[in-house]
Parts: sequence; structure tokens; C-alpha cells
Amino acid sequence: MRYHNITKDDMLNGSGLRVVLWVAGCAHHCPQCQNPITWDPDGGLPFTDVEKQEIFQELDKDYISGITFSGGDPLHPFNIGEVTALAREIAQRYPEKTIWLYTGYLWEEVKDWEIARYLDVLVDGKYKPWLRDVHYEWAGSTNQRVIDVKKTLEQGRVVLY
Repeated sequence: MRYHNITKDDMLNGSGLRVVLWVAGCAHHCPQCQNPITWDPDGGLPFTDVEKQEIFQELDKDYISGITFSGGDPLHPFNIGEVTALAREIAQRYPEKTIWLYTGYLWEEVKDWEIARYLDVLVDGKYKPWLRDVHYEWAGSTNQRVIDVKKTLEQGRVVLY
């Protein structure tokens, strides 16, 4: 897996103060994407144990609410394995922290994937600039859903956050 940035003390990509991992690789290529530089799965830098430890150092802080995976697309075929492993480790190591993930895939496509078990919130769907709404919290366009994954799995239907 490759990544472009690790943002610390982020307040824009999920509730509370978060650490955000911006991965490289996205096959959706949404028009007017805010991060087209992240589309190339060979772009950015290699994600190593050094970066993983940097994320853990942030998650060790009491005031950090959790991690957000963004990009690019964390569920891109080049990312899904390592993102799942990292989400699993974070969920085990930091059970009080929340895990958010932004993807262009729909919940219906990913609900049975292993990673769904570790997520608290999934923001799904491709960005559609003609549905952009700056007042729609946590997402860029109104077709995207901010899904409470735990409640959705419990109830067997999509429950919005």
C-alpha cells in the first residue's frame, strides 16, 4: 500500500479530532474530485511500519477520537488488504476509538467484506459534483451516505449516522 499523507488533529473527516490516512489508488475517478493526485496506486510513498507507528502515536493520545481512512480509495484492490489489517489492529488495540472510512463503493458492495466488522462509520458512494452540498455533514455530495456501520449490521438495514 502507498499513501499521500497522514493528517493529525483533523476535524473535517469525521467526528472529533482524528488522524487521517490518505491512501494512494482510486479507480472511481469522480469528476471534480478534490484529490485526483491520489488516483494513481503507484503514487505517494510506501506505507511502512514507521507510518503505522506514527498513527499509533496519535491514537495513543486521549483527545484523539479515532482514525479516518480516505484517499484515494481505501478499498481499492491495492489497498484493501493492508487497510483491513490496519483497521483490525486498531480496533483491537484501541477499542474506544472510532474508525471511519470514505469510499466510492456502495455499502451494498462492501457489507460482507471483512473490513466492515471494524468500521464505525462508512461514507459510501462516488462524489457527484452536481449533487454537491456544503451543508451536508461529512460528505461531499448528497448521494453519499454517512452510515452507522454497527447499527446497520445489527439491524440488517442501512442506518445513517
